[in-house]
Amino acid sequence: MRLGEVDGMLVSVAIHCKSLTHRGWAIAVAILAATLSGCRTANYYRQAVGGQWEILRKARPIDTVRNDPKTSADLKKRLDTVESVRAFAATHLGLDATRQYDRYTDLGRPYVVWVVFAAPEFSLEPKTWWYPMLGSLAYRGFFSEADARAEAASLRNQGLDVYGGGVDAYSTLGWFRDPVLNTFIRRDEADLAELLIHELTHQRLYLPGDIDFNEALATAVGREGVRRWLRANGRTQALRDYEEAQRIEDRFIKDALKTRQELRQLYETEIDSPPEVLRQKKAAVLAKLQQKATALARGKAAEADIKKWFAKSVNNARLNSLASYYDLVPAFEHLLANHHGDLEAFFAQLSQLKRQSPAERRRALGLRPDEEASTPHRPRRDSARSNRAGGPAAGTASAAAAKP
Repeated sequence: MRLGEVDGMLVSVAIHCKSLTHRGWAIAVAILAATLSGCRTANYYRQAVGGQWEILRKARPIDTVRNDPKTSADLKKRLDTVESVRAFAATHLGLDATRQYDRYTDLGRPYVVWVVFAAPEFSLEPKTWWYPMLGSLAYRGFFSEADARAEAASLRNQGLDVYGGGVDAYSTLGWFRDPVLNTFIRRDEADLAELLIHELTHQRLYLPGDIDFNEALATAVGREGVRRWLRANGRTQALRDYEEAQRIEDRFIKDALKTRQELRQLYETEIDSPPEVLRQKKAAVLAKLQQKATALARGKAAEADIKKWFAKSVNNARLNSLASYYDLVPAFEHLLANHHGDLEAFFAQLSQLKRQSPAERRRALGLRPDEEASTPHRPRRDSARSNRAGGPAAGTASAAAAKP
């Protein structure tokens, strides 16, 4: 079970010329950073360039790693799993794995990036940051843990609820050859498969400016893809274990999202209450969530995961990071069921939503206005897939991420 909430994909500085070499891309982003006002802003993009360049520079073909006498038997086995998932995704899920996850990078650290989220103490409106070509996004990503901690501290000093954590994987959405990383290769087999399918889904369909849509879609396809992969390989017991973990996770997520709505109602109906009163009531709502989760997992394999999840502070920012990647998952799963599991028909229908607004997409998925995801989205300047981002500059939250 992986009750993660800091995930998989880091959206980034957008460079439209996909034919740039890796070094050319780095130079282009550096020039962009230099043109932006503010030393802090320029430094932020420089660290993004350096971090992405390190990933690409250190990547080695999987066959080279597998044939290296220094490579452990365990790593070879895990790389075999990657190859199996890539082949299955291309053949049976309609996900193009060409030149993706066919290399391996060892960064020598547990996470590839660290991401920070923030929200007011008594509001679920997330703090956003503006990025060239991407507009406003509700997160900030760093290749340095120290930089992420400094950002988090600065935000806390402003009186905001803050949540940050390590991310073990992300996708450049097909702009570059994303390698397998040491930061996620140690996941258990089903989680590893889900992560790869999740990230490949981003490359099949990604709608700029609508993170909730993109991540929930990738989560839904990732889950379904794992089930099909395990079933195709005769992994009956592994499939049962995976589905049991999903049932517990789904129940926990449902309770967490309900808690988020309770907090929203509290902030709206008691906006004039003294801060100390609101803090007490907020703490009571969050304590109730922990009690429910503890009871849900007691005596099950997920018990340790639940305890670890609550070892970190739970606040508005953390619940926002969770909500962004689960609010729409049931709607996508229902739509896929309506297509009788036909992923091509499923993707074809969703592709027709490219030029619609996030609210219109949610209505197309059968959601009522009051069920629409709460994370605000800046009006999009771009609606075509060709305007996707090119290297990490901002982080997103997701369920495919750092395990508790």
